[in-house]
Amino acid sequence: MANEQIEAWLHEMRSFEPSATFAEKANVSASEYGTASQDPEAWWQQQSKRLTWTTAPTKGLEWNPPFATWFADGMLNASFNCVDRHVEAGKGSKVAIHWVGDGEGEERVITYSELQELVSKCANALTDLGVSSGDRVAVYMPMIPEAVIAMLAIVRLGAMHSVVFAGFSADALASRIQDSDCHFIVTADGQFRRGVPVPLKPAVDEAVNVCPNIEAVLVVERTGTDVAWNDDIDHWWHETVDLSSPIHNCEGFPAEHNMFLMYTSGTTGKPKGILHSTAGYLVGATTTYANVFDIKPESDICWTAADIGWITGHTYIVYGPLLNGVTQVMYEGLPDSGGRDRWWKIVERLKVSILYTAPTTIRTLMKWGTEHLQPYDLSSLRVLGSVGEPINPEAWMWYREFVGGNNCPIVDTWWQTETGSIMISPLPGVTSTKPGAAMRALPGINVDVVDEAGKSVPNGHGGLLVITKPWPSMTRGIWGDPERFEETYWSKFPGIYFAGDGAKRDEDGDIWLLGRVDDVMNVSGHRLSTTEIEHAIVGFPAVAEAAVVGASDETTGQAVVAFVTLKLSEDEHENDHAVIIEAIRQHVSKAISPIAKPRQIILTPELPKTRSGKIMRRLLKDVAEQRTLGDVTTLTDPTVVAMISGLMGQHSTED
Repeated sequence: MANEQIEAWLHEMRSFEPSATFAEKANVSASEYGTASQDPEAWWQQQSKRLTWTTAPTKGLEWNPPFATWFADGMLNASFNCVDRHVEAGKGSKVAIHWVGDGEGEERVITYSELQELVSKCANALTDLGVSSGDRVAVYMPMIPEAVIAMLAIVRLGAMHSVVFAGFSADALASRIQDSDCHFIVTADGQFRRGVPVPLKPAVDEAVNVCPNIEAVLVVERTGTDVAWNDDIDHWWHETVDLSSPIHNCEGFPAEHNMFLMYTSGTTGKPKGILHSTAGYLVGATTTYANVFDIKPESDICWTAADIGWITGHTYIVYGPLLNGVTQVMYEGLPDSGGRDRWWKIVERLKVSILYTAPTTIRTLMKWGTEHLQPYDLSSLRVLGSVGEPINPEAWMWYREFVGGNNCPIVDTWWQTETGSIMISPLPGVTSTKPGAAMRALPGINVDVVDEAGKSVPNGHGGLLVITKPWPSMTRGIWGDPERFEETYWSKFPGIYFAGDGAKRDEDGDIWLLGRVDDVMNVSGHRLSTTEIEHAIVGFPAVAEAAVVGASDETTGQAVVAFVTLKLSEDEHENDHAVIIEAIRQHVSKAISPIAKPRQIILTPELPKTRSGKIMRRLLKDVAEQRTLGDVTTLTDPTVVAMISGLMGQHSTED
C-alpha cells in the first residue's frame, strides 16, 4: 500500500453519499427522523408492533427519572419471538445459525425448526434441574450453538442469564455469580483456540468452591478433555438436554420482567451488573438491527464477529438477528484460526452480506496486509459495521476500499452495554458517511453534546455526550445497587443520561466520538483527546496500532505517552527505530499540534488487550506512571504488560 495513499486517508475529508440504487431499496426513509423527533414515545410504540405479544401493550413510557418503564401492561416471551413465531409463520426450514468452528471443516447448520426443538429441550432440562422464573443462571461458554440455545432457554422460562465471557478467570466468574446470587451454571469442558483445547470447567469448579449456593452445573462436551466431576451438581448436556422432550409450551411474561444481567468491569471498583428488562430491550434490538444494517431477512447472511460474552454478542448475534428471522453466521475461532485469510474464506463461501466487527480487529486485518483477502470474492458484502470504539479514518477507508470494494456503506456505531442497542450511527441508504464519524442519533434517540454546565455546544465544538430522553432498551439499573446507578449515570446532569464519553460536532453538526472522558488529557492547559492522537499516530505509514495515555508530568501537568506497534514489514528494521520514533512525533505535531507530540514513544510487539480485543489503557497508564499494575486476569496474554514495562527505558525519546 503506497504511503501517499495512507497519508491521503489520514486527511480524508470526503462525505460519501448513499448510492441511488441502495437508497431505493433501503428499509428506512429520511422522513423517519422527523416522525420520530415529533413524538419519540409514539414512534417507539409503533416499533413495538415488530414483536409478537401475548397481551398487546396499551402503555408507552412511564418516566420517573432515572427509572423508566416501557409497554408495562404488555405480556410476551423473548424466546418465542426469536424462534417459535418464525416456525409458526412457515419459515421453519430457514437456516437460523450457520456455525463455523475454530478448525476448518467443522460446521453446523441449524434451521429455525431445529432451533425450536433444541431450545425446548434445554428449557425442559433446566426446569428439571430446578430453574424457574426469576432465577439467575450464569453462562460461561465458548462460541458454540449451545451458548445461544442456553440463553434462549433461560429467558423462555422467565429466568435471567448472566453471560460471563469465557476468557475471564475463575475469580471474575465467582464475583459475578456471588453478586447476582446465581444458583445455576451452564458451561463446557473447554474451547478451541487455533486448534488447541483450552479448559473451561476447571475455572467453574474453582468458582463453585467459593459459591456454595450453586445447585447445578450443566456441561457441554466440546473438547473431550478429562474434567473433574461432582455427581451432586454436575450434569452432562448430552445426558440431560439431548434426552429431554423437544416440546415446550412457553408462557408470556410482563414487559418489564427482568431478562438478563451483563457485567461491566470499568476501570475501578467492583463489576456493575447492568440490568435489562424484556420488552424494551427486544424492541431496541429488533428495530436497530433492521434499520442500521438494512436487513433483508429473505436474502441476507449476517455475521457479527464478536463474542456472546459482550453486549454486542447479545444484541447483534443472538437477539437482533433472530428477532428479524435472518440467517446468522456464528464463528468460534480467532481471525487467524487456520490462517490469516480465514475470515475472507468464510465471507466468500457463505456469501456473507452484513459484516460487523471492532476497529481493533479491522486494524489487525489491515496490519496483516491485503494479500490475504485479494484472492477471495467479497462481492456478496453490502453493509459493513464498526463497533466498540471510535474508528480511525485510515482503518475506515481501508475497510471501505479493500473489504467493501468501495460499494458498501459503513455504519460506525456508538452504543454501550447500558444502552442495550445502537444509539448513534449512519443509516445506510439514508445518511451520508464520513471516515471516523458516527454521524447522528438514530430515529427515536435524543442525544446532545454539552459543556460542563450542561449547555449544548455549537457546531465545530466538543464536549460531553448525553442522552436527553429515555429509550426502550435503556438499562433498568445496576443489580442490587440503585444508588450507584444514579451516581454513575445520572448525577452529573439530573434527569439526563451521561454516557461518560466525549464527543464533538463538526461544522455540519455530525457527531464524532472522542472516547472516554477519562481519556482526555490536560497538557499545559490544553485539553487533548487520546483518541485523536491515536488516530494521528495510526495514520503514520509504518504504524499498525497505537495506544495513548496521559502520564503525570511535573512541568506540563500531564504528558503524552504512546505505545506503538509497527507493521510487520517495518518492524524488521531494528536500526531504524529511533528514526521512526522521531518521525512519528513530527507527524503528530503536523497532524494535530506540537503540544500533542508524545513525550515518549514505546515501540512494542504487542499491546495489552482483553480477550474481546479492547486495549487496556488503564494498565498502560500504570506502566507510564510506574505504578503497581492493576488486575491483568482479563488479558489475552498477561505477560505483555510486564514486557512493556521493561521497554519503558528503551526506544523512547523526549524533548
